Amino acid sequence: MVKVKLNGAAIKMVLAQRNTSQNALAKGMGLSDSYFSQMVRGVRCPSPKMRQRILDGLAPMTFDDLFIVQDGRDVDRLKTT
Repeated sequence: MVKVKLNGAAIKMVLAQRNTSQNALAKGMGLSDSYFSQMVRGVRCPSPKMRQRILDGLAPMTFDDLFIVQDGRDVDRLKTT
């Protein structure tokens, strides 16, 4: 299974460049600050709709700037060894 996660390091760069807080950034995109925090920490994976919402809110950044695509089979294989 393929997982798409938010790139936490990229979000921290955006926060620094825009001189804003994570909570303010989340609210500016119409997201709950706790849900956004979970995505930044990698606890939750954003749905396709949520990914588009984040992309719209953080334009001109691209999908490749903001998200990491992981093959779940590789992650599962690492857990069993």
